[in-house]
Amino acid sequence: MKAVILAGGLGLRLKPFTQVIPKPLLPVGEKSMLQIQIERLSKFGFKDIFLATNYKSDYIERFFGDGSEFGVNLKISREETPLGTAGPLRLLKDQLDSPFIVMNGDILSLIDFSSFYDFALAQDSLLTLAIKKEITPFDFGNIFFNGDQVTGIEEKPDIVMYILAGIYVMKPEIFSFFPVDEFFGMDMLIKRMLDKGQQVSKYDLKDYWLDIGRADDYYTAQRDYNSKFNISP
Repeated sequence: MKAVILAGGLGLRLKPFTQVIPKPLLPVGEKSMLQIQIERLSKFGFKDIFLATNYKSDYIERFFGDGSEFGVNLKISREETPLGTAGPLRLLKDQLDSPFIVMNGDILSLIDFSSFYDFALAQDSLLTLAIKKEITPFDFGNIFFNGDQVTGIEEKPDIVMYILAGIYVMKPEIFSFFPVDEFFGMDMLIKRMLDKGQQVSKYDLKDYWLDIGRADDYYTAQRDYNSKFNISP
């Protein structure tokens, strides 16, 4: 089975860490983010893994080689100009000839890739999104009113949102919606498919998930590593 990790981001929000090391190679515990992802995918049978790179691609290529050290077949796909979060997949069109997983290179998750993949294959849609429920505490009371008259109050309600988790399953036919050699984001792909009446499915991710976008997230990943990813058999 095949998977693509999008590892071409500049990591601007994680400077100064990323001035020397590309974000996917930043160490979390005793491993890099990318190594943790590769090992998780391999555990669930995804042995053909493509790394879509751009920024400091040479570092990533030298670190992982052909992937044999990690028990996978690893190939590097290097974009010459930034193509967004979906555009780099178009460069791999001929090799992604069966349903495949796509994930952002700055995510740590304990998602069951097999369950997600099997769920997606059972859908009629070409694209299945993993979504994550996020609950954010709100620090103020919410007042309801009609004109100048107060009609109610809700004290410090939680804000509940469902967010894109940055993990997807796609079927090869999806490439008919991709432009050629253009900047193309995942949001643009989703909107294009919906505008054309295409079904897009969602999968509720209830496992551990962390997007490492900022310094605080990086510190959280360091704290969580031993309890989540470094558990002895």
